[in-house]
Amino acid sequence: MADDPFALFDTWYAEAKAAEVNDPDAMALATSDLLNEPSVRMVLLKGHGPDGFVFYTNEQSRKAREMSETGTAALLFHWKSLRRQVRIEGFVERVYSDEADSYFSTRSRDSQLGAWASDQSSPLESREHFEHRFDEIKAQFEGRDVPRPPHWGGFRVVPNTIEFWSDRPHRLHERRQFFLTQGGWDERLLYP
Repeated sequence: MADDPFALFDTWYAEAKAAEVNDPDAMALATSDLLNEPSVRMVLLKGHGPDGFVFYTNEQSRKAREMSETGTAALLFHWKSLRRQVRIEGFVERVYSDEADSYFSTRSRDSQLGAWASDQSSPLESREHFEHRFDEIKAQFEGRDVPRPPHWGGFRVVPNTIEFWSDRPHRLHERRQFFLTQGGWDERLLYP
């Protein structure tokens, strides 16, 4: 048994990057609002380590609002080709501005412009309206660098529970759950 869930995640993640045809970085992000109404969507992992799992988004989106309200979230990686899953639960914190700036600068120019043009999760009157807005933003930043919008940033899910699920024949799956205690990480097996 490994005693470091982050080392085990690094191993599994490296194997997923080698084996998964599409988006080994894709993870389901589950949030809820103050009325406990759940919501889930796919986001992309952009950084990870013992301090948590990082992704970026519009801070005015539904997911960002819900994480800000509750301070919690859950993640799920499903690597079908490896027949594995990793579940992560914990609290949420914003990444530092310089970290968000650094990542934003690596995005394609059109993705940077899209971050300015989109009022993510808000009602949209028509696709044409959004495309027109994108063209206006593109003209506005013509010939110069696109700065990170003030409403766009990163979130880090800091885990208190990490579960590693491995498929086994006859639904006799293996589930290894790491949970945070005052003394560090403990591990237990769960029935499938």
